[in-house]
Amino acid sequence: MTISARNKISDDSAPGLTPETAPIIVVIAGEPVAKARPRATRKGFVYTPAHLRKYEAHGRLAAQLAMGDRPPIEVPVRLELVAELPIPASWSARKRSRAVAGDLLPTSRPDVDNYIKAGLDCLSEIVVRDDSQIVEITARKKFNLTPKLVMTVFPLDAGCSNSGDAKVTS
Repeated sequence: MTISARNKISDDSAPGLTPETAPIIVVIAGEPVAKARPRATRKGFVYTPAHLRKYEAHGRLAAQLAMGDRPPIEVPVRLELVAELPIPASWSARKRSRAVAGDLLPTSRPDVDNYIKAGLDCLSEIVVRDDSQIVEITARKKFNLTPKLVMTVFPLDAGCSNSGDAKVTS
């Protein structure tokens, strides 16, 4: 599993963007892992499955790389999440090409909301102070030759309602 992050702002590609207003892009390479239910032992001990703990650790590292030395975002944000899933090797070449073109979409489990939950756990306290700041989410699943989870966080020009700096309009 490899990790990459993009948050560079070039003068010619994004006029008017500052490091505070630029979107943060967190990419976790490898097959996306959906949030699993906590497991319990017979004695009642509750734990998170190991494969999910490992994936979330990779996600937190990717978030840290994307943020660099920036502090967590303190304003409301919009999140765009794309779970790019691997194409089954058993599919025919024709079916695989339809999947790459977007003519076939993954409608099997896990559900897209479980990818959202895993992604939010990776962003919380690193990219955003708290995941309650996420006020809008767009998420989708699609097939890709290189599976990965891509999360783009857009800071919004608004204040938080639960802090003293809420924007007031006259």
